[in-house]
Amino acid sequence: MEKCDDPTSVYEQTEQTPEPLHLFEGYGVEMEYMLVKEPDLAVYPHVDKLLKKVGGELTGDFERDEIAWSNELVLHVLELKTNGPAPSLYGLANKFQENVTYINQILKAEQAMLMPTGAHPLMNPDTETKLWPHGCRDIYFAFNKIFDCRGHGWSNLQSTHLNLPFATDTEFAVLHTAIRLLLPLMPALSASTPIMDGKLTGMQDTRLQYYLTNQAKIPSITGHVVPEAIFSRADYEEFVLKRIYADIAPYDPDKILQFEWLNSRGAIARFDRHAIEIRILDIQENPRADLGIIALLVSTLRAITDERWSDFSSQAEWSEQGLSKIWRDVIQNGQSTIIQNSAYLGAFGFAGSSATVGELWQHIYTEIFNEYDEYELEVKKSIEWILEKGNLSERIIRRVRHDCSPEMIRDIYRELANCLAQGRLFE
Repeated sequence: MEKCDDPTSVYEQTEQTPEPLHLFEGYGVEMEYMLVKEPDLAVYPHVDKLLKKVGGELTGDFERDEIAWSNELVLHVLELKTNGPAPSLYGLANKFQENVTYINQILKAEQAMLMPTGAHPLMNPDTETKLWPHGCRDIYFAFNKIFDCRGHGWSNLQSTHLNLPFATDTEFAVLHTAIRLLLPLMPALSASTPIMDGKLTGMQDTRLQYYLTNQAKIPSITGHVVPEAIFSRADYEEFVLKRIYADIAPYDPDKILQFEWLNSRGAIARFDRHAIEIRILDIQENPRADLGIIALLVSTLRAITDERWSDFSSQAEWSEQGLSKIWRDVIQNGQSTIIQNSAYLGAFGFAGSSATVGELWQHIYTEIFNEYDEYELEVKKSIEWILEKGNLSERIIRRVRHDCSPEMIRDIYRELANCLAQGRLFE
């Protein structure tokens, strides 16, 4: 969710970066966390109080060296983000972790703490939603008036966003095409939302199921989640953005929402910042796990844009409908999803007509990841952990077993909050 004119964008062009960055020359990472009370883990809607304490005045933003903090749609969610594009992913996990530690030290006085995962497992959004009421509230209130933000897909979600740069139409086409091709596989790594309303949902990425449907009133905003095959700014504005703006216009006569960030596809073009923003990653149990996933995604996207396994024209042929079918299967079944499409598997150099998504990711990791030495060892270990032991949803499901009582859920998510505080992985 964006704010006003997005003045604190992780990809804002500044006097220090007058020219757009080229492919993989910068990385904008955003992470969202819940504020909850100890020991019952009830949502704690006081991000404004936290930001006022550190900033000295009521504000929606606070800069702490390389990491900035900001508010979100609801008062219990805090966003941490790179303070401008980072030139490398190296060291980012530690920078985010340092800020998590600092925030938890402040919250301790309020008997509160940060909690990870892509959704609160026990929150009742009908009764517990509190929208941000301060600066830029017009945007949030406009969304609420149109869609009613008392829902899991609005007020109960925490995600990780990755912004990747492009400098020209050609670079946009190459990057957008690569992201489209890889998008269906991403939730197999990042799913962390198997429980909502106090019960197992039967899906590994329940947050994305809500993401798919929460703006169904105006279907063009989300589309098929996997974006259309579009290769230039002019065509994107003509066939995606203009349609979205036209469709929402009857509900938005003051044009409060008619900006690029209204687009809710799983990856959206941000021409204002010369970047594509990937939005479908659930947040993990700690920043190291998030950066492990991001590192593998970036390495894979580099290989795709370098045409390692297939050329650009072949990559561009995939329809959003076909890719979305795979994506829907993956948000339900994660790494166990069976892909019986030799053409799609071949797009990643996998020889065969059938494979699980877990097998495909293991193939990709084995082929490419060790070629890149800019990732610290602990980040590499985190993605190896996910590939070996399953995504966070799978690990949570194994822990729940047949006991999905509120007590068991609180025990598990209290441990997840400890994993975040201590920077350790969840078993």
